[in-house]
Amino acid sequence: MNSAFDSFDHEAHMRETFELARAAAARGDEPFGSVLIRDDSIIMRDSNRINTADDIRRHPELHLAYEACNKYTPEERAEMVMYTSTEPCPMCAGGMATAGFGRVVYSVGSDEIGEFTSSSPAVPSAAILGEATEVIGPVLNEEGREIHRGYDW
Repeated sequence: MNSAFDSFDHEAHMRETFELARAAAARGDEPFGSVLIRDDSIIMRDSNRINTADDIRRHPELHLAYEACNKYTPEERAEMVMYTSTEPCPMCAGGMATAGFGRVVYSVGSDEIGEFTSSSPAVPSAAILGEATEVIGPVLNEEGREIHRGYDW
């Protein structure tokens, strides 16, 4: 795994996902946000838009994976890290596996989202992303959980 990932500003990138998640909730979407990082800099950002775009696919992780596949080579994507406010759902993890990012860092686990939404926990993203993409989390878990506590699940 790329040891340069270890020197990235994890907390600053995660806090950016929190801002995106809050913005999503404020406009009527579910509170999820993600940033795509290369060389410790944000190259793309997105937040959930399933309600405002009327599109069940508009999870930020899946949309960023789609955009990255259109703009970057597989080698470039392998040097990227996806930071996301919440562990990717199976749909997003599948898209991210196809994109081939080097690492995924999340704040709130899929098991915790199951508690907030009163639903069964999703398959952990590591089970879908496999060996090629390292999954790290939770990072700044309590801050991430606070966003979900304030959302009307």
